[in-house]
Amino acid sequence: MMDDQSDQWLIERAASGEGAAFARLLERHYDFIFRVAYKWCGAEADAEDVAQDVCVKLGQAIHSYKGDAAFTSWLYRVTLNAVRDFQRARTTRIERTAAMALVTPDAIEPDQETNLVHEQLWQAVRKLPEKQRDAMLLVFAEDLSHGAAAKIMDCAESTVSWHIHEAKKKLKELL
Repeated sequence: MMDDQSDQWLIERAASGEGAAFARLLERHYDFIFRVAYKWCGAEADAEDVAQDVCVKLGQAIHSYKGDAAFTSWLYRVTLNAVRDFQRARTTRIERTAAMALVTPDAIEPDQETNLVHEQLWQAVRKLPEKQRDAMLLVFAEDLSHGAAAKIMDCAESTVSWHIHEAKKKLKELL
């Protein structure tokens, strides 16, 4: 991946309507958008829908990027907003627990058991209130510092810490 200055050059060109620069910017950051969407949605098809929506929104919003923060921080925020919009608009949810019920304990290999526990944990995280969920996913799934998460969430670092503390208490109840 090229440095931020190259991204800035592409952003400036894309904001002025240059399609090739916008296409290159999307090409460079699509995997990042999809990965973030997948962590929040938990389903590949939903993440693909969100990523496509982000691409459309990015075309409309690229001119609003001011360069005050890293482009990826701004892109996180755009992606998180798209995930929230997607989840609000969706009237029915696909229950993944039905598929998990088909797996018997004898059929689970040791690595699969660990994966199953991780998946159940992240399913519980996705059920948390929005700010708690975002803080947990940014800090633990994305391995960001509380400060970096605070910039993305547009709040104080201590607020991120508080959301994580509350989320851990809630997860103990859920699990």
